[in-house]
Amino acid sequence: MEAFQLLETVIATVDVPEYGIAAGDVGTIADAYTQGALAYEVEFASADGSTRVSAPLAPAQLRRPTQADVLTTRQASPSD
Repeated sequence: MEAFQLLETVIATVDVPEYGIAAGDVGTIADAYTQGALAYEVEFASADGSTRVSAPLAPAQLRRPTQADVLTTRQASPSD
């Protein structure tokens, strides 16, 4: 798989409950960590554009969007 680029739009492929991320959430690559295992800092925003959470995720936890993807919204729980 080709590496993700800074500011690229990505989709979480798994739930990451400790960060309140659900599979299917759309985020943006904010940084890349190359020391040790490759990881990306991904920023997930609310519908109003404010940052909801920023989390380090492995490449296997992310994918690129495709034409088949439909963007939807969900209510974040109060603990997210």
